[in-house]
Amino acid sequence: MPHPLRIAIGGIHIESSTFSPHLSTAADFEVTRDDALLARYDWLSPAAPWAADVEWIPLLHARALPGGAVEPGTYDAWATEIVERLAAAGPLDGMLLDIHGAMSVVGRDDAEGDLITAIRSVIGPEPFVSAAMDLHGNVSPVLFDGCDLLTCYRTAPHVDVWETRERAARNLVEALRRQERPHKALVHVPILLPGEMTSTREEPARGLYARIPEIEARAGVVDAAIWIGFAWADQPRCRGAVVATGTDATAATEAARELAEHFWAARDEFAFVAPTGSMDECLDTAVAAVADPARRPFFISDSGDNPGAGGADDVTFALDRLLARPEVRAGSLRAVYASLVDPEAVAQVADLPIGSPVSVAAGGRIDPREPGPVRLDGVLEAVADDPDGGRCVSVRVGGVSVFLTSRRMQYRLLASYARLGVEVDAVDLVVVKIGYLEPELFAAAGDWRLALTPGGVDQHLERLPYRRVQRPVFPLDRDFAADLTVVTR
Repeated sequence: MPHPLRIAIGGIHIESSTFSPHLSTAADFEVTRDDALLARYDWLSPAAPWAADVEWIPLLHARALPGGAVEPGTYDAWATEIVERLAAAGPLDGMLLDIHGAMSVVGRDDAEGDLITAIRSVIGPEPFVSAAMDLHGNVSPVLFDGCDLLTCYRTAPHVDVWETRERAARNLVEALRRQERPHKALVHVPILLPGEMTSTREEPARGLYARIPEIEARAGVVDAAIWIGFAWADQPRCRGAVVATGTDATAATEAARELAEHFWAARDEFAFVAPTGSMDECLDTAVAAVADPARRPFFISDSGDNPGAGGADDVTFALDRLLARPEVRAGSLRAVYASLVDPEAVAQVADLPIGSPVSVAAGGRIDPREPGPVRLDGVLEAVADDPDGGRCVSVRVGGVSVFLTSRRMQYRLLASYARLGVEVDAVDLVVVKIGYLEPELFAAAGDWRLALTPGGVDQHLERLPYRRVQRPVFPLDRDFAADLTVVTR
């Protein structure tokens, strides 16, 4: 009787903007080990039929909200721990590599490539490695060579995160039980686009990803995946990618080629998922729109400082423009601004009685671009503890509730607003540091604009100081023929 499969699980999961001045450190991450790590995966408790008779060996998993590049010592410590735990685990059949795919580490161009190289140095070439990734990750040649199976999310906003991890694990187990190393095919597609132009709610991304189930169902194909890539890192690996894996080399190669050709052919069709404009233009639209109850609450995405893509979360440009509106100052427009991270400002006011007058400078401490810290002269209206943002406060200035947090967070869930006493359907305007609206906000919005604001994840890619991405790449370059060579292993 064959021995039970022994499969290790671990990884480091963060999306990092090299254009953001934020530095991600150990304090930004949630780290799980041992039983707490295994408890993350639904298929283990109780074990799904395909996962039965597998010994799952937890290593380390570190996960953070997107941010700036990771401090090298933080990455080195976790990579070393993963390697040491692998060495102590004994013989392995495989590993589930649970990563994002767009981690940047200060001084390194290919963090996930570095990690898989370290892993292979311990486990050797024989065990199978299956990577579960975000579709905004990057597939470098080193990562592709080091993994036997690679898959990624098929939705943006990402509603299939856990489904993807389970698929990566199931594909790994099935390949090991077949005792057959998969064939794999990679095509790099020279496209570099922000996620806000590639939401799977809209065409052409919706149709592009809709092709995957049919291709995956073909004889000889195990999995097909499309990576949009990560636009906010200045690294050679940042570009689109397609990977297909299968039991038949020809089928995998043709699947990768077909998807890559469709991706490239659609390049001119990608557009922002909502009407765009400057912050002032979006505010003009909002002020006019909220006279219509059907368009309330009106959302504006402060997209350039979106912490969900790596922004510092404390650029004050959009808040400054909001506070300059006479409707807001007079209180005739009821608004929410979510949010600025500023633990110093929170500490100054959080212990005051609710209703106390406050005067506090907030924001502009991490990313100091103009206008820098903004003075909030108002009233403390709420204090709450948030599982993501730590201690948070709401300061009322005229008609706007300004949320300040102790930790970087993204106000994507309605419960986070409610903790600070705001029901979004009762306000006129919500300005939120986000890109495309996450599902709960999208459902709540009467209308929506995407403000092209400054920050470390500026949607206007041509304004970013790229120096090291591979050129040519669309849309930075337009008049070129794409090299869609299929690389097979």
